[in-house]
Amino acid sequence: MHRHAIILLAATTAACTPPDQPGNDAPAVQLPAVEAPTLANDAEEAKSIMRPDVTVAPPPEEAHVAAPLSVVIDMPDGVALDDAGRAALDRIVASEALAAGGTVTIGGHSDTRGDDDANLDVSRRRAEAVRDALVERGVAADRITIIAFGETRPRVPNARPDGTDDPEARAANRRVDVTVTPVPAAPAPPDDPVLSPAS
Repeated sequence: MHRHAIILLAATTAACTPPDQPGNDAPAVQLPAVEAPTLANDAEEAKSIMRPDVTVAPPPEEAHVAAPLSVVIDMPDGVALDDAGRAALDRIVASEALAAGGTVTIGGHSDTRGDDDANLDVSRRRAEAVRDALVERGVAADRITIIAFGETRPRVPNARPDGTDDPEARAANRRVDVTVTPVPAAPAPPDDPVLSPAS
């Protein structure tokens, strides 16, 4: 039995010897050539490996989201819009953000001259003037929210560092901020989320 094991070991070793090594009398086995699978061209449609008659539908495209829009409208002389303010409103109405839907927030501001109640009132009237002008341009009133900030959120300090009055800075604080926050459009659902019949 020990002799049979030695013969079996010798036969196994001979089979593992490469054909070009001496001592291997066994003829080399020639395997048939196998062509590598060809990959689908980028222009071709992807096919299901389970059902060749079915085309795999591409994933749905993500919905485009319009960027929020923020515009500052200067109102240095009272509560009336000037030509620059009306032009700014025209740009808001024509914007992608407004067309996408969503909310319009209008914040009115004042400088620090006068008492707090008067400044709160004038800031509200500035915001209302902008709201009315947007509604006249076709923006739905229920999309608009007004916030009167009065003198609480200055763009720049109302006085110089030495404490003296700064008329130009106070004029810059008499303004209205308009913020448009669009709603992203929902993507259209595909006919079949996974598969669609091949054409």
